[in-house]
Amino acid sequence: MNVHWKRIEELINLEPKLEGALIGVSIRSRKTGQILYEHLGNTRLHPASNMKIFTCAVGLEVLGEEYAFPTELWIDGDIVGQRLEGNLYIKGKGDPTLLDKDFEQLAIIIKEKGIQEISGNIIGDDTWYDSIRLSQDLNWNDEHYYYGAQVSALTASPNEDYDSGTVMLTISPGKSEGDTPEIVLTPKTKYIKVLNNATTLETNHEEEEADIMVTREHGSNIVVVEGTIPKYSASINEWVAVWEPTEYALEIFCRSLKKNGISYSGEVKTGKTPKDATQLFVRKSMSLAELSVPFMKLSNNGHGEIIVKELGKIKNGIGSWDSGLEVLNKTLEKLGVDTSKLVIRDGSGISHVTLIPPNVISDFLFRIQEKKWFDSFYRSLPVAGEADRMIGGTLHERMFGLNVHAKTGTIMGVSTLSGYLTTDEGEELIFSIMLNNLLDEEEGPEIIDRLVEFIIKESKTIFS
Repeated sequence: MNVHWKRIEELINLEPKLEGALIGVSIRSRKTGQILYEHLGNTRLHPASNMKIFTCAVGLEVLGEEYAFPTELWIDGDIVGQRLEGNLYIKGKGDPTLLDKDFEQLAIIIKEKGIQEISGNIIGDDTWYDSIRLSQDLNWNDEHYYYGAQVSALTASPNEDYDSGTVMLTISPGKSEGDTPEIVLTPKTKYIKVLNNATTLETNHEEEEADIMVTREHGSNIVVVEGTIPKYSASINEWVAVWEPTEYALEIFCRSLKKNGISYSGEVKTGKTPKDATQLFVRKSMSLAELSVPFMKLSNNGHGEIIVKELGKIKNGIGSWDSGLEVLNKTLEKLGVDTSKLVIRDGSGISHVTLIPPNVISDFLFRIQEKKWFDSFYRSLPVAGEADRMIGGTLHERMFGLNVHAKTGTIMGVSTLSGYLTTDEGEELIFSIMLNNLLDEEEGPEIIDRLVEFIIKESKTIFS
């Protein structure tokens, strides 16, 4: 080992916060793939959201950069005058980017087709995927957070972060001490019921921050808001995952129908589109290459799980986690990964069971550089110190001034970072740093960043 690489070893061994923890490090030449340094490089560790590196790459490999998720409108009756004598179906096929305005546009299109009255039912069809909403290792206490949202083939997002299956709550302080804060929902929906138990706090401390907790009662859409918000505080945004996102999307769709003067006399329910139905319209999402940006930059768990289910549906005809993970593993094998040495349980990395060695991650990052879709993949990675969230992503406040394009990862006790960097001497490297068994995962990024900065700044001595 080069004497200067030993200094990294010393940094690791002397870091008190790593006592009792595991740290895996793998550093390669980006040009040749040769391992320059490793520490527990072949030890299987929890990757957290570094798992998304594999999901994104396999999605681009199997589905393609131009792949789009369609949402379809179908009818099973005749249009007589301005009346549809039959049912209207909205069939989802995995699109996580549907916003309130997109449901509005679908309603306008129905009106443009000459339909102003529907005698039958409004039916939401989510059968493109199976009915299992949560991945197998998701912690029960994560299910109401945006990062633990349920997966459905028909879903909706509140804004252009595309956290599908969630509602955004904008919470503003009341006018006087003791007042309940004002809460505005995006999108405007009656699908959830908010119990506002929070309080406006009078304070003279300018640095006093809001202390708000938002939870959803299990098995329901009763959302409880508790805590305090200072009287002069700016508004804060909180996200909550809904229970049963298909019905959530259907509620937004039906509200858009009514807003555009389209009435219906039947029920609003979920169901399956008949084989003999007539297609009215198809809306397509942005391309997978474009979707990879919010997926990877913002580390969107829902996108990772949707991609897995889509892989299973397209290749095996079954939109399930088991089917999708089978496709993911087979594709990784074709891309040079020995999956017999890995444990992969989901597409997002929220699993505490998934295990991947850092050498495997760095080797994969080396191998995929020759793929035609690599530019789209590389563009999706967070960029250190870039303030624009759709460029810097989860690295937008880290490692300012350093040339690092890498995927972050955080779950309880785990902090990871894997990607590409350029040293001060112009050497291009691939790296994977994985911290496991931390007492506080929030301390992990600081440790990782110090290691990365050392590699970049001390490159002259390391490579001399």
